[in-house]
Amino acid sequence: MLQSEYIKSLHANYERILLDKHPDEKRYQYCILNRGGINGLIPCNLRYINGLSYLYYDITSKQNITQRYDKNSIGRSWVKDFVRCIREVREELDRFLLDIRNILWYPQQIFQDPEENRFSFFYVPYYDGESTFTYLMDYLVEHIDYEDSTLVDCIFSMYEMYEKSGDAYLCDRIYEDVKVLEMDETHGEMAQAEKVDSIIEETLQQQEKKVERKGFLHRLERKRKKTLRDRQNYEQKIQIAMSGYAVAEDTTYESVEYGKTIYIDDSDRQKNIIRRIYSTDGKILFQLGEESCVIGKKAGETDLLLEDYSVSRIHAKITKDGDEYFLEDLNSTNGTYKNGLQMQPYEKRKLEEGDEIRLGKVQLIYR
Repeated sequence: MLQSEYIKSLHANYERILLDKHPDEKRYQYCILNRGGINGLIPCNLRYINGLSYLYYDITSKQNITQRYDKNSIGRSWVKDFVRCIREVREELDRFLLDIRNILWYPQQIFQDPEENRFSFFYVPYYDGESTFTYLMDYLVEHIDYEDSTLVDCIFSMYEMYEKSGDAYLCDRIYEDVKVLEMDETHGEMAQAEKVDSIIEETLQQQEKKVERKGFLHRLERKRKKTLRDRQNYEQKIQIAMSGYAVAEDTTYESVEYGKTIYIDDSDRQKNIIRRIYSTDGKILFQLGEESCVIGKKAGETDLLLEDYSVSRIHAKITKDGDEYFLEDLNSTNGTYKNGLQMQPYEKRKLEEGDEIRLGKVQLIYR
């Protein structure tokens, strides 16, 4: 997987990707990408820093789909719009003699306009790494609306076909498979007798598919857990390395006597504390719980609505991890600040009681 990180400059936010070797910037794909203006692709340019080569992608005011669908499930209209955008960007790439296999399909690097159902992608010239579309299919399997059986069957079929055909599937068959989502599920023109036969046949097919899907989803779950273990590998090694330090010696109390003081773990008291977000004049704006709190000015997609011109539509998020809360910038235009220090795009920082949070020009207090 390519190494990437978020960078904030004075007027723009970037995600930069480290290239594993020095590129020939005079080659066609670098020249055409640097020129820009290709619909469906995130604008980018090549930069050299301390002897290393980076591709800088301008993601200012853009939201990737992992952030937008942290809470919400993905429905059939989303899938139809997404496949339509794949067709459009493929046609655009063909027009400029570029290769669709060089697009990164990692969900965190696919961006959706908050106001329009349009998507934009990262293009890496002469990319020769692993195929990444499987990562997107894994994400869809985990986030689609399982109340929509037609959608579930469609995604299931798409996943199976991609496993068999690879990237060639993106050039033709995917557009035919998604047409099933356009069908009228009621089949109103079907005669009554045909309906009965169809229902019986459909029931038998669904039973067979349930067995197939169970094994399919089981494989995905194993793959998902392996990916999660790989991502946490570094943290686990650190924990193992530190396991020999600061080990508390067990204390045995033979009896409890009146007057003896017994240590009470402060974490028990912390669990019962309710944290809230306040305005600077002391007004309670939001009470935090187990669910994440998305902050911004776009109604319908935020939990804490801030109607201020300096606040992005989807600006920041507060999430709970254990008994602690963390503030995360969501690639905001005017920045997220914790106690006066600006955060990088998608950076997370632990919140402490009394912390001042500034989103654009709006000041908040965490208590």
